[in-house]
Amino acid sequence: MKKVLSTLLVTVMLFGLLTLSGAAAESPEIVDGRFVTTRQITVEVYDRANDGGSTPEDNFYTNFIKEGMLRDHNVAVTFVPVGRWTEDVDINNLLASSTAPDICVTYNYPAILSYANMGGVIDLAPLLEEHKNLLPNLWGLLGETNLYWNRDPEKGTVWAIEARLNNNQRINTFVREDWLTTLGLAEPTTLAEFEATLKAFMDNAELLLGENASQMIPFSTSFDVGWRADHLLTSFVPSNLTDKEFYIHDFDDRHLLYQGYKEGVRKLNEWYNAGLMWNDFALYGAGDKTEDNLIKSGFVGAFIHNWDYPYRDGEEGIHYNLQTGIGPQAAFIAVEPFQNDAGEHRKFLSNPIDRKVFLPATNDEPLASMLYIDWISKFENRFFLQFGEEGVTHEITADGVYKTLSVTGEKIMNSSANIDYTITINGRDAGNPEATAKSIALGYGGVEPRFIEKAFAVSVHDGYIVPHFNCGEIKSEEGMATPLKEKRDALFAQAVTAPVDQFDAVWDAGMEDYMASGGQAIIDERAAAFEKYYGK
Repeated sequence: MKKVLSTLLVTVMLFGLLTLSGAAAESPEIVDGRFVTTRQITVEVYDRANDGGSTPEDNFYTNFIKEGMLRDHNVAVTFVPVGRWTEDVDINNLLASSTAPDICVTYNYPAILSYANMGGVIDLAPLLEEHKNLLPNLWGLLGETNLYWNRDPEKGTVWAIEARLNNNQRINTFVREDWLTTLGLAEPTTLAEFEATLKAFMDNAELLLGENASQMIPFSTSFDVGWRADHLLTSFVPSNLTDKEFYIHDFDDRHLLYQGYKEGVRKLNEWYNAGLMWNDFALYGAGDKTEDNLIKSGFVGAFIHNWDYPYRDGEEGIHYNLQTGIGPQAAFIAVEPFQNDAGEHRKFLSNPIDRKVFLPATNDEPLASMLYIDWISKFENRFFLQFGEEGVTHEITADGVYKTLSVTGEKIMNSSANIDYTITINGRDAGNPEATAKSIALGYGGVEPRFIEKAFAVSVHDGYIVPHFNCGEIKSEEGMATPLKEKRDALFAQAVTAPVDQFDAVWDAGMEDYMASGGQAIIDERAAAFEKYYGK
Protein backbone atom coordinates (compact mmCIF):
# COMPACT_ATOMS: atom_id res chain seq x y z
CA MET A 1 0.00 0.00 0.00
CA LYS A 2 2.83 2.38 0.88
CA LYS A 3 4.47 1.66 -2.47
CA VAL A 4 1.22 2.31 -4.36
CA LEU A 5 0.58 5.52 -2.44
CA SER A 6 4.13 6.70 -3.06
CA THR A 7 3.72 6.06 -6.79
CA LEU A 8 0.43 7.93 -6.83
CA LEU A 9 1.95 10.83 -4.92
CA VAL A 10 4.85 11.11 -7.37
CA THR A 11 2.39 11.00 -10.28
CA VAL A 12 0.27 13.75 -8.76
CA MET A 13 3.33 15.91 -8.07
CA LEU A 14 4.64 15.48 -11.62
CA PHE A 15 1.23 16.31 -13.04
CA GLY A 16 1.11 19.43 -10.87
CA LEU A 17 4.52 20.56 -12.10
CA LEU A 18 3.57 19.97 -15.73
CA THR A 19 0.38 22.00 -15.45
CA LEU A 20 1.68 24.95 -13.42
CA SER A 21 1.43 27.46 -16.25
CA GLY A 22 -1.28 29.95 -17.24
CA ALA A 23 -4.90 28.88 -17.04
CA ALA A 24 -3.82 25.25 -16.98
CA ALA A 25 -2.67 25.79 -13.37
CA GLU A 26 -6.28 26.22 -12.30
CA SER A 27 -8.61 23.40 -11.34
CA PRO A 28 -10.80 22.28 -14.29
CA GLU A 29 -13.84 23.40 -12.32
CA ILE A 30 -12.43 26.93 -11.96
CA VAL A 31 -12.10 29.53 -14.70
CA ASP A 32 -10.35 32.84 -13.99
CA GLY A 33 -10.48 32.12 -10.27
CA ARG A 34 -14.23 31.42 -10.24
CA PHE A 35 -16.07 28.16 -9.94
CA VAL A 36 -18.10 27.34 -13.03
CA THR A 37 -21.05 26.46 -10.82
CA THR A 38 -21.88 28.25 -7.55
CA ARG A 39 -20.54 26.54 -4.44
CA GLN A 40 -22.00 26.81 -0.92
CA ILE A 41 -19.94 26.95 2.26
CA THR A 42 -20.57 27.75 5.92
CA VAL A 43 -18.14 29.71 8.10
CA GLU A 44 -17.92 29.96 11.87
CA VAL A 45 -18.09 33.41 13.48
CA TYR A 46 -17.87 34.23 17.17
CA ASP A 47 -20.94 35.61 18.90
CA ARG A 48 -19.72 37.91 21.68
CA ALA A 49 -23.21 38.98 22.77
CA ASN A 50 -22.06 42.61 22.77
CA ASP A 51 -24.38 45.26 24.14
CA GLY A 52 -25.18 47.52 21.21
CA GLY A 53 -23.49 45.16 18.75
CA SER A 54 -24.82 43.82 15.47
CA THR A 55 -25.94 40.31 14.57
CA PRO A 56 -22.58 38.56 14.03
CA GLU A 57 -23.79 36.32 11.19
CA ASP A 58 -25.71 39.01 9.29
CA ASN A 59 -24.42 42.57 9.15
CA PHE A 60 -22.61 45.14 7.03
CA TYR A 61 -19.29 43.25 7.16
CA THR A 62 -20.68 39.80 6.50
CA ASN A 63 -22.44 41.27 3.45
CA PHE A 64 -19.09 42.67 2.26
CA ILE A 65 -17.59 39.20 2.51
CA LYS A 66 -20.55 37.42 0.90
CA GLU A 67 -20.66 39.80 -2.04
CA GLY A 68 -16.90 39.55 -2.53
CA MET A 69 -16.81 35.78 -2.46
CA LEU A 70 -19.65 35.52 -4.98
CA ARG A 71 -18.02 38.08 -7.23
CA ASP A 72 -14.47 36.73 -7.09
CA HIS A 73 -14.99 32.97 -6.67
CA ASN A 74 -18.71 32.24 -7.22
CA VAL A 75 -18.93 30.89 -3.67
CA ALA A 76 -22.01 31.58 -1.54
CA VAL A 77 -21.16 32.03 2.14
CA THR A 78 -23.36 31.48 5.19
CA PHE A 79 -22.05 32.42 8.64
CA VAL A 80 -22.75 30.24 11.67
CA PRO A 81 -22.53 31.92 15.09
CA VAL A 82 -20.66 30.16 17.90
CA GLY A 83 -20.50 31.55 21.44
CA ARG A 84 -17.14 33.22 22.01
CA TRP A 85 -17.13 32.34 25.70
CA THR A 86 -18.44 28.82 25.20
CA GLU A 87 -16.49 27.98 22.05
CA ASP A 88 -14.92 24.77 23.39
CA VAL A 89 -18.28 23.23 24.24
CA ASP A 90 -20.05 24.62 21.17
CA ILE A 91 -17.44 23.41 18.68
CA ASN A 92 -17.26 20.00 20.38
CA ASN A 93 -21.02 19.63 20.11
CA LEU A 94 -21.07 20.71 16.46
CA LEU A 95 -18.26 18.34 15.53
CA ALA A 96 -19.80 15.46 17.47
CA SER A 97 -23.14 15.95 15.72
CA SER A 98 -21.51 16.34 12.27
CA THR A 99 -23.06 19.80 11.92
CA ALA A 100 -19.93 21.91 12.25
CA PRO A 101 -19.40 24.79 9.77
CA ASP A 102 -17.20 24.03 6.77
CA ILE A 103 -14.59 26.44 8.14
CA CYS A 104 -14.00 26.34 11.89
CA VAL A 105 -11.91 28.53 14.16
CA THR A 106 -10.74 27.77 17.69
CA TYR A 107 -7.96 28.52 20.16
CA ASN A 108 -7.98 24.87 21.29
CA TYR A 109 -5.57 22.85 19.15
CA PRO A 110 -5.72 19.66 21.26
CA ALA A 111 -9.45 19.54 20.54
CA ILE A 112 -8.68 19.58 16.81
CA LEU A 113 -6.21 16.72 17.28
CA SER A 114 -8.81 14.71 19.15
CA TYR A 115 -11.22 14.92 16.24
CA ALA A 116 -8.47 14.42 13.69
CA ASN A 117 -7.60 11.12 15.35
CA MET A 118 -11.24 10.08 14.92
CA GLY A 119 -11.20 10.99 11.24
CA GLY A 120 -13.18 14.16 11.84
CA VAL A 121 -10.76 16.74 10.37
CA ILE A 122 -9.35 17.23 6.85
CA ASP A 123 -5.59 17.12 6.36
CA LEU A 124 -4.72 20.51 4.87
CA ALA A 125 -1.24 19.57 3.68
CA PRO A 126 -2.36 18.27 0.24
CA LEU A 127 -4.69 21.26 -0.27
CA LEU A 128 -1.94 23.74 0.57
CA GLU A 129 0.48 22.13 -1.85
CA GLU A 130 -1.79 21.09 -4.73
CA HIS A 131 -3.59 24.43 -4.89
CA LYS A 132 -0.74 26.72 -3.88
CA ASN A 133 -1.11 28.70 -7.10
CA LEU A 134 -4.74 29.46 -6.17
CA LEU A 135 -3.81 30.60 -2.66
CA PRO A 136 -1.23 33.39 -3.12
CA ASN A 137 -2.68 35.65 -0.43
CA LEU A 138 -2.78 32.90 2.18
CA TRP A 139 0.79 31.87 1.45
CA GLY A 140 1.90 35.49 1.33
CA LEU A 141 0.36 36.37 4.69
CA LEU A 142 1.16 33.27 6.73
CA GLY A 143 4.12 31.71 4.93
CA GLU A 144 5.50 28.30 5.77
CA THR A 145 5.96 29.22 9.44
CA ASN A 146 2.28 29.59 10.26
CA LEU A 147 0.89 27.25 7.62
CA TYR A 148 3.13 24.41 8.77
CA TRP A 149 3.34 25.31 12.45
CA ASN A 150 1.39 22.17 13.36
CA ARG A 151 2.80 19.85 10.68
CA ASP A 152 3.53 16.43 12.09
CA PRO A 153 7.33 15.90 11.84
CA GLU A 154 6.88 12.29 10.70
CA LYS A 155 3.50 12.02 8.96
CA GLY A 156 3.50 15.50 7.41
CA THR A 157 -0.18 16.05 8.27
CA VAL A 158 -1.49 19.58 8.85
CA TRP A 159 -4.75 19.51 10.78
CA ALA A 160 -4.94 23.28 11.24
CA ILE A 161 -3.18 26.41 10.10
CA GLU A 162 -2.20 29.12 12.55
CA ALA A 163 -3.43 32.66 12.08
CA ARG A 164 -0.83 35.40 12.24
CA LEU A 165 -0.52 37.42 15.43
CA ASN A 166 0.39 40.75 13.88
CA ASN A 167 0.64 42.89 17.01
CA ASN A 168 2.20 40.94 19.87
CA GLN A 169 0.85 43.11 22.64
CA ARG A 170 -0.48 40.53 25.08
CA ILE A 171 -1.53 42.00 28.42
CA ASN A 172 -0.81 44.96 30.71
CA THR A 173 -1.14 46.02 34.33
CA PHE A 174 -3.40 49.08 34.70
CA VAL A 175 -3.75 51.58 37.54
CA ARG A 176 -6.09 54.53 37.97
CA GLU A 177 -3.90 57.47 36.99
CA ASP A 178 -6.14 60.04 38.68
CA TRP A 179 -6.01 58.14 41.98
CA LEU A 180 -2.20 58.17 41.86
CA THR A 181 -2.33 61.92 41.30
CA THR A 182 -4.83 62.51 44.10
CA LEU A 183 -2.68 60.56 46.58
CA GLY A 184 0.63 61.97 45.34
CA LEU A 185 1.91 58.53 44.35
CA ALA A 186 4.35 57.72 41.57
CA GLU A 187 3.64 54.91 39.13
CA PRO A 188 4.67 51.66 40.87
CA THR A 189 7.76 49.99 39.40
CA THR A 190 8.21 47.14 41.88
CA LEU A 191 5.96 44.60 43.57
CA ALA A 192 6.45 46.35 46.91
CA GLU A 193 5.41 49.69 45.40
CA PHE A 194 2.38 48.13 43.71
CA GLU A 195 1.30 46.51 46.95
CA ALA A 196 1.76 49.82 48.78
CA THR A 197 -0.39 51.47 46.11
CA LEU A 198 -3.21 48.98 46.67
CA LYS A 199 -3.05 49.59 50.42
CA ALA A 200 -3.09 53.35 49.83
CA PHE A 201 -6.24 52.98 47.72
CA MET A 202 -7.92 51.00 50.51
CA ASP A 203 -6.80 53.37 53.26
CA ASN A 204 -8.07 56.38 51.31
CA ALA A 205 -11.31 54.90 50.05
CA GLU A 206 -13.42 57.72 51.45
CA LEU A 207 -11.25 60.37 49.79
CA LEU A 208 -11.28 58.55 46.44
CA LEU A 209 -14.89 57.33 46.39
CA GLY A 210 -16.74 59.50 48.89
CA GLU A 211 -20.09 58.00 49.83
CA ASN A 212 -19.20 54.91 47.79
CA ALA A 213 -16.13 54.15 49.91
CA SER A 214 -17.52 50.75 50.88
CA GLN A 215 -17.41 49.76 47.16
CA MET A 216 -13.61 50.17 46.99
CA ILE A 217 -11.80 47.35 45.14
CA PRO A 218 -8.04 48.06 45.11
CA PHE A 219 -7.26 45.14 42.76
CA SER A 220 -9.63 43.15 40.58
CA THR A 221 -9.31 39.90 38.70
CA SER A 222 -11.72 37.29 37.33
CA PHE A 223 -12.21 33.54 37.56
CA ASP A 224 -9.49 33.26 34.88
CA VAL A 225 -6.74 34.11 37.35
CA GLY A 226 -3.99 32.64 35.18
CA TRP A 227 -4.63 35.14 32.39
CA ARG A 228 -5.72 38.07 34.46
CA ALA A 229 -2.81 38.00 36.94
CA ASP A 230 -0.16 36.76 34.52
CA HIS A 231 2.38 39.56 34.96
CA LEU A 232 2.36 39.13 38.72
CA LEU A 233 2.42 35.33 38.64
CA THR A 234 5.21 34.96 36.09
CA SER A 235 7.40 37.52 37.85
CA PHE A 236 8.14 34.69 40.32
CA VAL A 237 9.38 32.39 37.54
CA PRO A 238 13.21 32.04 37.56
CA SER A 239 14.93 33.80 34.68
CA ASN A 240 17.27 30.88 33.95
CA LEU A 241 14.79 28.17 32.91
CA THR A 242 15.90 26.22 29.84
CA ASP A 243 13.99 25.92 26.58
CA LYS A 244 13.45 22.24 27.36
CA GLU A 245 11.88 23.09 30.73
CA PHE A 246 9.60 25.59 29.04
CA TYR A 247 8.51 23.12 26.37
CA ILE A 248 7.81 20.32 28.80
CA HIS A 249 5.63 22.51 31.02
CA ASP A 250 4.14 24.85 28.44
CA PHE A 251 1.02 22.90 27.48
CA ASP A 252 -0.98 24.97 29.95
CA ASP A 253 -1.38 28.35 28.28
CA ARG A 254 -1.63 30.10 31.66
CA HIS A 255 1.91 28.98 32.64
CA LEU A 256 0.54 27.07 35.64
CA LEU A 257 3.42 24.58 35.67
CA TYR A 258 6.31 27.03 35.49
CA GLN A 259 8.73 26.85 38.39
CA GLY A 260 8.04 29.52 41.02
CA TYR A 261 4.44 30.09 39.91
CA LYS A 262 3.01 28.97 43.25
CA GLU A 263 4.61 31.93 45.02
CA GLY A 264 2.78 34.33 42.71
CA VAL A 265 -0.52 32.71 43.63
CA ARG A 266 0.49 32.96 47.30
CA LYS A 267 0.80 36.72 46.87
CA LEU A 268 -2.75 36.88 45.51
CA ASN A 269 -3.88 34.84 48.50
CA GLU A 270 -2.28 37.41 50.80
CA TRP A 271 -4.02 40.26 48.99
CA TYR A 272 -7.36 38.49 49.11
CA ASN A 273 -7.13 37.87 52.83
CA ALA A 274 -6.01 41.46 53.40
CA GLY A 275 -9.13 42.76 51.64
CA LEU A 276 -7.18 44.17 48.68
CA MET A 277 -8.94 42.07 46.01
CA TRP A 278 -12.45 41.87 44.61
CA ASN A 279 -14.10 39.46 46.99
CA ASP A 280 -16.43 37.89 44.39
CA PHE A 281 -13.94 37.35 41.56
CA ALA A 282 -14.56 33.59 41.34
CA LEU A 283 -18.35 33.77 41.16
CA TYR A 284 -18.79 35.12 37.64
CA GLY A 285 -17.94 33.08 34.55
CA ALA A 286 -16.77 33.93 31.06
CA GLY A 287 -18.69 36.69 29.34
CA ASP A 288 -20.24 38.06 32.53
CA LYS A 289 -20.16 41.87 32.69
CA THR A 290 -20.26 42.34 36.48
CA GLU A 291 -16.56 43.09 36.85
CA ASP A 292 -16.51 45.41 33.85
CA ASN A 293 -19.45 47.33 35.31
CA LEU A 294 -17.62 47.74 38.61
CA ILE A 295 -14.58 49.10 36.77
CA LYS A 296 -16.75 51.43 34.65
CA SER A 297 -18.41 52.72 37.81
CA GLY A 298 -15.04 53.79 39.14
CA PHE A 299 -14.74 51.37 42.05
CA VAL A 300 -11.57 49.54 40.92
CA GLY A 301 -8.05 50.88 41.39
CA ALA A 302 -5.96 48.35 39.44
CA PHE A 303 -6.25 45.24 37.31
CA ILE A 304 -4.37 43.16 34.75
CA HIS A 305 -6.00 42.43 31.40
CA ASN A 306 -5.56 42.49 27.60
CA TRP A 307 -3.05 45.15 26.68
CA ASP A 308 -5.64 47.74 25.56
CA TYR A 309 -8.66 46.58 27.52
CA PRO A 310 -9.66 49.86 29.24
CA TYR A 311 -9.63 51.73 25.92
CA ARG A 312 -11.78 49.37 23.85
CA ASP A 313 -15.41 49.45 22.78
CA GLY A 314 -16.01 53.19 22.43
CA GLU A 315 -19.08 54.33 24.34
CA GLU A 316 -19.56 50.86 25.79
CA GLY A 317 -16.00 50.73 27.12
CA ILE A 318 -14.31 51.46 30.42
CA HIS A 319 -12.47 54.64 29.41
CA TYR A 320 -15.54 56.36 27.99
CA ASN A 321 -17.65 55.51 31.02
CA LEU A 322 -15.03 56.77 33.46
CA GLN A 323 -14.62 60.00 31.49
CA THR A 324 -18.34 60.68 31.26
CA GLY A 325 -19.35 59.37 34.65
CA ILE A 326 -16.54 60.75 36.80
CA GLY A 327 -14.64 63.34 34.80
CA PRO A 328 -11.94 63.85 32.15
CA GLN A 329 -9.20 63.14 34.68
CA ALA A 330 -10.45 59.61 35.38
CA ALA A 331 -8.45 57.04 33.43
CA PHE A 332 -6.35 53.91 33.69
CA ILE A 333 -2.72 53.93 32.64
CA ALA A 334 -0.38 51.00 31.92
CA VAL A 335 2.41 50.43 34.46
CA GLU A 336 5.29 47.96 34.96
CA PRO A 337 5.50 46.90 38.60
CA PHE A 338 6.60 43.26 38.56
CA GLN A 339 10.29 42.32 38.32
CA ASN A 340 11.76 38.83 38.24
CA ASP A 341 14.94 37.59 39.94
CA ALA A 342 17.04 39.24 37.20
CA GLY A 343 15.42 42.64 37.73
CA GLU A 344 13.55 42.40 34.41
CA HIS A 345 9.88 43.17 33.90
CA ARG A 346 9.75 39.97 31.87
CA LYS A 347 6.55 39.41 29.96
CA PHE A 348 5.88 36.08 28.29
CA LEU A 349 4.67 37.04 24.84
CA SER A 350 2.91 34.81 22.38
CA ASN A 351 4.50 33.07 19.45
CA PRO A 352 3.45 34.69 16.12
CA ILE A 353 0.36 32.50 16.05
CA ASP A 354 -3.24 33.06 17.06
CA ARG A 355 -6.43 31.15 16.28
CA LYS A 356 -6.37 27.79 14.58
CA VAL A 357 -8.33 27.43 11.33
CA PHE A 358 -9.42 23.93 10.28
CA LEU A 359 -11.87 22.08 8.06
CA PRO A 360 -14.08 19.35 9.54
CA ALA A 361 -14.34 16.10 7.61
CA THR A 362 -18.00 16.89 6.91
CA ASN A 363 -16.82 19.70 4.63
CA ASP A 364 -17.68 18.69 1.06
CA GLU A 365 -16.26 21.90 -0.45
CA PRO A 366 -12.62 21.95 0.71
CA LEU A 367 -11.32 23.90 -2.29
CA ALA A 368 -14.04 26.55 -2.01
CA SER A 369 -13.22 26.77 1.69
CA MET A 370 -9.52 27.27 0.98
CA LEU A 371 -10.40 30.00 -1.52
CA TYR A 372 -12.41 31.69 1.23
CA ILE A 373 -9.44 31.54 3.59
CA ASP A 374 -7.27 33.00 0.82
CA TRP A 375 -9.83 35.76 0.07
CA ILE A 376 -9.99 36.79 3.71
CA SER A 377 -6.16 36.92 3.71
CA LYS A 378 -5.95 39.32 0.77
CA PHE A 379 -4.64 42.68 1.99
CA GLU A 380 -7.37 44.81 0.41
CA ASN A 381 -10.11 42.66 1.92
CA ARG A 382 -8.71 42.37 5.43
CA PHE A 383 -7.76 46.06 5.41
CA PHE A 384 -11.37 47.03 4.73
CA LEU A 385 -12.57 44.70 7.47
CA GLN A 386 -10.04 46.08 9.95
CA PHE A 387 -10.47 49.77 9.17
CA GLY A 388 -13.87 50.01 7.48
CA GLU A 389 -15.04 52.97 5.43
CA GLU A 390 -13.18 56.27 5.24
CA GLY A 391 -15.21 59.02 6.84
CA VAL A 392 -17.36 56.51 8.72
CA THR A 393 -15.16 54.18 10.73
CA HIS A 394 -11.84 55.90 10.08
CA GLU A 395 -10.29 59.07 8.71
CA ILE A 396 -6.85 59.65 7.22
CA THR A 397 -4.71 62.25 8.97
CA ALA A 398 -2.44 64.71 7.21
CA ASP A 399 0.56 62.39 7.63
CA GLY A 400 -1.31 59.41 6.22
CA VAL A 401 -2.21 57.68 9.48
CA TYR A 402 -5.55 55.90 9.80
CA LYS A 403 -7.52 57.23 12.75
CA THR A 404 -10.41 55.07 13.90
CA LEU A 405 -13.73 56.78 14.54
CA SER A 406 -16.35 55.69 17.03
CA VAL A 407 -19.41 54.33 15.25
CA THR A 408 -22.78 52.89 16.16
CA GLY A 409 -25.44 51.22 14.06
CA GLU A 410 -24.96 48.80 11.21
CA LYS A 411 -21.26 49.54 10.70
CA ILE A 412 -20.20 48.89 14.30
CA MET A 413 -17.51 46.23 14.73
CA ASN A 414 -18.41 43.46 17.17
CA SER A 415 -14.75 42.64 17.81
CA SER A 416 -11.60 44.73 17.87
CA ALA A 417 -10.60 45.43 14.24
CA ASN A 418 -13.15 42.78 13.22
CA ILE A 419 -10.83 39.92 14.20
CA ASP A 420 -13.80 37.55 14.16
CA TYR A 421 -13.87 37.91 10.37
CA THR A 422 -10.15 38.35 9.67
CA ILE A 423 -9.55 34.82 10.86
CA THR A 424 -6.01 34.54 9.47
CA ILE A 425 -4.69 37.66 11.21
CA ASN A 426 -5.13 39.17 14.65
CA GLY A 427 -3.94 42.76 14.88
CA ARG A 428 -4.25 45.75 12.61
CA ASP A 429 -2.11 45.88 9.48
CA ALA A 430 -1.94 49.23 7.72
CA GLY A 431 0.60 48.05 5.17
CA ASN A 432 3.89 48.63 7.00
CA PRO A 433 5.02 48.51 10.65
CA GLU A 434 5.37 52.29 11.10
CA ALA A 435 1.94 53.12 9.68
CA THR A 436 0.46 50.24 11.66
CA ALA A 437 1.89 51.44 14.98
CA LYS A 438 0.71 55.00 14.39
CA SER A 439 -2.71 53.83 13.28
CA ILE A 440 -3.08 51.67 16.37
CA ALA A 441 -2.39 54.71 18.56
CA LEU A 442 -5.22 56.54 16.79
CA GLY A 443 -7.46 53.49 16.68
CA TYR A 444 -9.50 54.19 19.79
CA GLY A 445 -12.23 56.77 19.43
CA GLY A 446 -12.33 59.23 22.32
CA VAL A 447 -9.04 58.03 23.85
CA GLU A 448 -5.94 60.25 23.91
CA PRO A 449 -3.15 58.59 21.89
CA ARG A 450 -0.77 58.87 24.88
CA PHE A 451 -2.64 56.10 26.70
CA ILE A 452 -2.41 53.76 23.73
CA GLU A 453 1.21 54.60 22.94
CA LYS A 454 2.27 53.83 26.49
CA ALA A 455 0.23 50.64 26.69
CA PHE A 456 1.65 49.52 23.33
CA ALA A 457 5.26 50.03 24.46
CA VAL A 458 4.90 48.71 28.02
CA SER A 459 3.21 45.49 26.91
CA VAL A 460 6.31 44.28 25.04
CA HIS A 461 9.10 45.79 27.16
CA ASP A 462 11.40 42.99 28.36
CA GLY A 463 9.23 40.63 26.33
CA TYR A 464 10.22 36.99 25.99
CA ILE A 465 8.94 34.45 23.48
CA VAL A 466 9.40 30.77 24.30
CA PRO A 467 10.85 29.07 21.19
CA HIS A 468 8.62 26.72 19.19
CA PHE A 469 9.57 23.05 19.15
CA ASN A 470 7.61 20.79 16.84
CA CYS A 471 7.74 17.40 18.52
CA GLY A 472 4.66 15.98 16.86
CA GLU A 473 1.45 14.89 18.49
CA ILE A 474 1.43 14.40 22.25
CA LYS A 475 -1.11 11.61 22.67
CA SER A 476 -1.66 12.22 26.37
CA GLU A 477 -2.94 15.73 25.62
CA GLU A 478 -5.83 14.39 23.59
CA GLY A 479 -9.13 15.34 25.15
CA MET A 480 -7.45 16.86 28.19
CA ALA A 481 -7.52 20.59 27.39
CA THR A 482 -10.97 21.25 28.84
CA PRO A 483 -10.85 19.04 31.95
CA LEU A 484 -7.40 20.28 32.93
CA LYS A 485 -8.44 23.88 32.32
CA GLU A 486 -11.43 23.39 34.60
CA LYS A 487 -9.25 21.89 37.33
CA ARG A 488 -6.77 24.73 36.96
CA ASP A 489 -9.40 27.46 37.28
CA ALA A 490 -10.99 25.72 40.25
CA LEU A 491 -7.59 25.43 41.91
CA PHE A 492 -6.96 29.15 41.43
CA ALA A 493 -10.28 30.03 43.05
CA GLN A 494 -9.72 27.67 45.99
CA ALA A 495 -6.09 28.64 46.58
CA VAL A 496 -6.58 32.40 46.34
CA THR A 497 -9.55 32.41 48.70
CA ALA A 498 -8.13 29.94 51.24
CA PRO A 499 -7.11 31.18 54.70
CA VAL A 500 -3.42 32.12 54.63
CA ASP A 501 -2.42 29.25 56.88
CA GLN A 502 -4.17 26.75 54.61
CA PHE A 503 -2.78 27.99 51.30
CA ASP A 504 0.00 25.39 50.96
CA ALA A 505 -2.31 22.49 51.75
CA VAL A 506 -4.96 23.66 49.27
CA TRP A 507 -2.46 24.37 46.50
CA ASP A 508 -0.48 21.16 46.93
CA ALA A 509 -3.63 19.01 46.98
CA GLY A 510 -4.97 20.73 43.88
CA MET A 511 -1.71 20.27 41.99
CA GLU A 512 -1.52 16.62 43.02
CA ASP A 513 -5.02 16.11 41.61
CA TYR A 514 -4.10 18.03 38.42
CA MET A 515 -1.03 15.85 37.87
CA ALA A 516 -2.87 12.61 38.61
CA SER A 517 -5.66 13.64 36.21
CA GLY A 518 -3.34 13.77 33.21
CA GLY A 519 -0.85 16.55 33.84
CA GLN A 520 2.06 14.29 34.78
CA ALA A 521 1.44 11.99 31.80
CA ILE A 522 1.68 14.99 29.46
CA ILE A 523 4.89 16.20 31.11
CA ASP A 524 6.48 12.75 30.78
CA GLU A 525 5.48 12.36 27.13
CA ARG A 526 6.63 15.87 26.27
CA ALA A 527 10.01 15.22 27.89
CA ALA A 528 10.46 12.04 25.86
CA ALA A 529 9.34 13.74 22.64
CA PHE A 530 11.72 16.66 23.15
CA GLU A 531 14.65 14.34 23.68
CA LYS A 532 13.67 12.31 20.61
CA TYR A 533 13.84 15.32 18.27
CA TYR A 534 16.19 17.72 20.01
CA GLY A 535 18.33 15.61 22.34
CA LYS A 536 18.73 15.78 26.10
